[in-house]
Amino acid sequence: MNKNYQFYSPTKIYFGPQEEENVGEYIASYGYQKVLLVYGVSSCKKSGLYDRVLLSLKKKNIEYIELSSVSYNPTLEKVNEGLSLLREKPCDFILAIGGGSVIDCAKSIASSYFYDGNPFDFNEGKAKPVKALPIGVILTIAAAGSELSSSCVITDEKRKIKRGFNSDSVRPKFVIENPNLILGLPREQYAYGIVDILAHSMERYFALSAEKEFADYFALALMRAVVDAAKVLKTNLQDYAANKTLLLASSFSHNGITSVMKSFSMPVHQLEHELSGLYPNIAHGLGLAILYPYWMDEVSSSNPMKFIEFGKAVFNTNGNAKDAIDAYRAFLKEWNFPISLKEVGVKEDDVETMAQSFATRLVPGILPLDYLLAKRIYIRAWKGE
Repeated sequence: MNKNYQFYSPTKIYFGPQEEENVGEYIASYGYQKVLLVYGVSSCKKSGLYDRVLLSLKKKNIEYIELSSVSYNPTLEKVNEGLSLLREKPCDFILAIGGGSVIDCAKSIASSYFYDGNPFDFNEGKAKPVKALPIGVILTIAAAGSELSSSCVITDEKRKIKRGFNSDSVRPKFVIENPNLILGLPREQYAYGIVDILAHSMERYFALSAEKEFADYFALALMRAVVDAAKVLKTNLQDYAANKTLLLASSFSHNGITSVMKSFSMPVHQLEHELSGLYPNIAHGLGLAILYPYWMDEVSSSNPMKFIEFGKAVFNTNGNAKDAIDAYRAFLKEWNFPISLKEVGVKEDDVETMAQSFATRLVPGILPLDYLLAKRIYIRAWKGE
């Protein structure tokens, strides 16, 4: 497809052991003097990371305030709590310590600080951010890729709606990636992260395009690297090289390089947002793992060669599109993912509720996602067949 295109990925990566101990120096190098720390429930304190961060800030005389207890599927309520803190005690920088949920919460706070309306207006497309407080990240899980992306996903818990927006204004200034920081994660967190990383490049790879594009080579190679790392991690979660691969794949799967010169709409992510918006206890990676194979079943006949190439490059298959999809299902089974929404507590009546979200919108793709297609996918995913 002939079109003009812009690629922008300004985030600096500081990669390696003990890099988090330099965070104060990195923040000071930009001239920032007071920081809002945003982090999760307790893991960064238990690991000692929190204390190392505070020591580094104090060495550079950087003041700080804190917003803690950010949960996965971050909420509008927590964003508003952070905004209240900032307006009472203004800061010139936000440091997110965690994964995608913490980073997205920080992004929403950063963009809403200069906006008088509801922060969720950005997520619903009622307004666009024009300015944001600068953000830095210390990454503690390989998954969402928010550390290099322009995206920000938040849940309005009162209305049970989960939506995302994209803006270059919320791309972090820097991210610190130390593989040792993720070595103690539970197996299920690895599983969710692996699926999320793969999904970010799958959404881009399977996006509608006229031919095999330059970006597809990046996407296929990245996905193969993740699958190879996952094979190692399945028996040894402490493997440094595999964790290193996951961290880098997390970042580059969602910074735009696997979609250079392509348009994409991430239909399966939009299906999953309806799911975890309604059921916030369902982790994003878990929802993607259940829904993605059924989406593949429904759309693969529209471009079977795309799926054949995917199977060949990522899983060494040499058959048809179904063989590629079966290989992905087998991969998910190795990580003990459930195959149905029913297994994770979704009520059958909510299939219609989720599908109704697509009654007034059409998501482009290999096969455009509308109400009827969404309902078919949700029904199959609920039944597990």
